[in-house]
Amino acid sequence: MSELKKGVKKVVLAYSGGLDTSAIVPWLKDNYDCEVIAFVADVGQGAEDLEGVEQKAINSGASSCYVVDLKEQFVKEVIYPTLKAGAVYEGQYLLGTSMARPIIARAQVELALKLGADALCHGCTGKGNDQVRFEGAFAALAPQLKVIAPWREWEFNSRQSLLNYLAEKKVPTTATATKIYSRDANLFHISHEGGELENPWNEPSEQVWMWTNSPEQAPDKAEYIQLSFVKGELSAIDGKAVSGVEAIEQLNKAGSIHGVGRIDIVENRLVGMKSRGCYETPGGTIIVAALRALESLVYDRTSLKYREEVGLEVAQLVYDGRWFTPLKDALFAASNSLAEQLTGDIVVKLYKGQVTVAKRRSPNSLYSEAFATFDGDEVYNQKDAAGFIRLYSLASRIRALHSVKE
Repeated sequence: MSELKKGVKKVVLAYSGGLDTSAIVPWLKDNYDCEVIAFVADVGQGAEDLEGVEQKAINSGASSCYVVDLKEQFVKEVIYPTLKAGAVYEGQYLLGTSMARPIIARAQVELALKLGADALCHGCTGKGNDQVRFEGAFAALAPQLKVIAPWREWEFNSRQSLLNYLAEKKVPTTATATKIYSRDANLFHISHEGGELENPWNEPSEQVWMWTNSPEQAPDKAEYIQLSFVKGELSAIDGKAVSGVEAIEQLNKAGSIHGVGRIDIVENRLVGMKSRGCYETPGGTIIVAALRALESLVYDRTSLKYREEVGLEVAQLVYDGRWFTPLKDALFAASNSLAEQLTGDIVVKLYKGQVTVAKRRSPNSLYSEAFATFDGDEVYNQKDAAGFIRLYSLASRIRALHSVKE
């Protein structure tokens, strides 16, 4: 037994019930001669994905399986703070997969420490971002635990080889050799990779999308929804108080009907390669549009600029898996401080794949009709603008005068 495998007696595996993690359970027992405990994070991926998962894990050889409900934590501790920060990766991606990883990794570590495990295991491939996100969290939270990443160790290199291994081990599976797409779903979004998407010249077919109608199939009648925020967090929809989970589920449904929240991007992975993915984030897209509208009322020019800078930093940090760092705490302290003023109501219009802001109001609004009107007013003397412009352009004026002298 190698030095790496010595001392590994009990492993907590991040388990999904899919082909990879079903094969990992017997592989760990074969190669590490250890007890395997399956950990399943419920982050809102849906009842269908979780149905029978405990028995499936036991059938694969796990000694036990723990399903942990993380949905409320996911919204309160990750989704809302990230949305308040205005984090959007490379201008489009709302970070649905990235945001779920820290909450899952933390719960996995907590279970491992509670059960006295000496190792953690994940099924991330060696090409993706998730291996960094999980292992970065493990390092920050429990550096004493060993980390096992089978995709960097085992000899399997295809779905068929994994299926053959499960057949050899007499582990039941519903997986087949054909898997068109790689998908990841949670309360906030669903992602799609693989299949025809591997060629960026291919337009995504309708079989790619699972949650949202196409804009062409969306209703011909627009829908208006009022979103009420308190300090940057959604508190009510159409005047009815909602929890974080309820809010996202309700907006996901409405957005999906109207074809809202589809994106198709080629992104830069942390590990250096580019990848093409399609994402559906209907509820999140609606919330982001409403928050930007509320910011336009409440934030002054320099505050908005700073929030935008913070948003870029947070997006990179979340994407790169640096959640459990002092930098994250500092950035979120800044965005949460600014969001103290983000209270108000926004009415959005959903129509044919678009979210349009129709109405906005806030008790903290800096917008003043008395100042902004084109009609006569008594609060703004337009002659004052001349002095302001002269001082604002002073450097340019001096530079031009030097040029004349030369």
